[in-house]
Amino acid sequence: SRSDDFTVAMETVTAWAWGPLSFLTFLAFLRRHPTRYVLQLLVSLGQLYGDVLYFATEARAGWSHSDPRPLYFWGYFVGLNGVWVLVPGALLADACRNLAAAQRALDRPRHKTR
Repeated sequence: SRSDDFTVAMETVTAWAWGPLSFLTFLAFLRRHPTRYVLQLLVSLGQLYGDVLYFATEARAGWSHSDPRPLYFWGYFVGLNGVWVLVPGALLADACRNLAAAQRALDRPRHKTR
């Protein structure tokens, strides 16, 4: 079915792109590599994009793959899956703050020494 194809395609991207990029991001932070916040931004944005597609696909299907009982729907489906929105959202905001601070530092006028 189309939804199965979508799931397989999304999980393939997750396994082959976001997984290794997440590991590289981890290594970049351990080594304080200059690209660490760029990698954090990319991985977080990719995760959020996948989350949006996940929730939007389910919403378009009329929540048909989710148990309609309130405790399951709000506790499990929304609550636990919401962590996958909140954490990358916070990391995306952190990356943006750090990249903006770095750009501000580069944009400061330099005083020439004699």
